[in-house]
Order: sequence, then structure tokens, then C-alpha cells
Amino acid sequence: MKYILLTALLFFSACSVKNYEQTQTKIITIKSPKIKYSDAGYLRNSGKILELELFIAGKSIEKITVNHLICTSEGCMSKSGFNKDYLHVSYPDDTMQNMLLSHVIYDGKNLTKTADGFEQHVKNEDVDIVYKVDARSVYFKDRKNGIIFKIKDTDE
Repeated sequence: MKYILLTALLFFSACSVKNYEQTQTKIITIKSPKIKYSDAGYLRNSGKILELELFIAGKSIEKITVNHLICTSEGCMSKSGFNKDYLHVSYPDDTMQNMLLSHVIYDGKNLTKTADGFEQHVKNEDVDIVYKVDARSVYFKDRKNGIIFKIKDTDE
């Protein structure tokens, strides 16, 4: 019995410990069907897991964890399920992860390199997206669906 208890304790404690290689304080703005937020937050990256923690007045109000699933305070869901509930159903599955990592979206469609980053303009029957990434910020705006996602360095 004590071996089962010890094994369970080790299993559950290993799942709860997260060692992030990188933690950055950011100014985050999100306007989507389920989230309206603009304040400070932490962006953490362990190489395998991304975590966006949102604060209001110093109190954590939401954590969005991204790996093979996306987890929020409402539970874990597939990336396409997250897009359906929080962003837009037509977005590619890795859109949130790519925005958090400052990577291209839509497989680099309409990519234009800039001096310190890139821009993308994606327009079709479902979306009208302007996506800009530079060394200090990420800007995503879908004019057709009213979605805004911005991440800025705090020292800007």
C-alpha cells in the first residue's frame, strides 16, 4: 500500500512542478468573444509548454496553458476547440501558440519581412487579419471578427 501511495505522490507532484526556461512580464490586450482584457501578464515558456497568466490589480485572473491541448480556467480543450470558443473557428489550430511565440501564422501566407520582424495580411471570406511582429511586440487584429491580440514589452 505504501508503494502505491509513494508512486501516486511522485506522479502527481511531477505533474505540478513546472520549470520555465523563460518568464517575461508583458502588457497584454485581448478582445475576443470570451475575453476582454488589457493589463500586465506573464508569458512563460519551458520549450514544451507555453503559459500566459493574466493579472488585474496584481491578482491572477486567468491562465492559458498551451502544449498539445490548450487549458484555461474552464478546462482543457483541443486547439481547434479553443479557436472555436475563444478566437474564430476558421483559424488554423496553432494560431494562439504562434502568436505567443511571435511566429508566422497561416503557414506564412502573405509574409512581408520588415527591419526587425515581419507582417502578414490575410484576407478571405472568413477573416481580415493584420498581423505584425517586431522585436518588442506582437499585434494581431481580425477586422472581420472583431478580435484583437497584442503583446508588448513592459519597458516600451
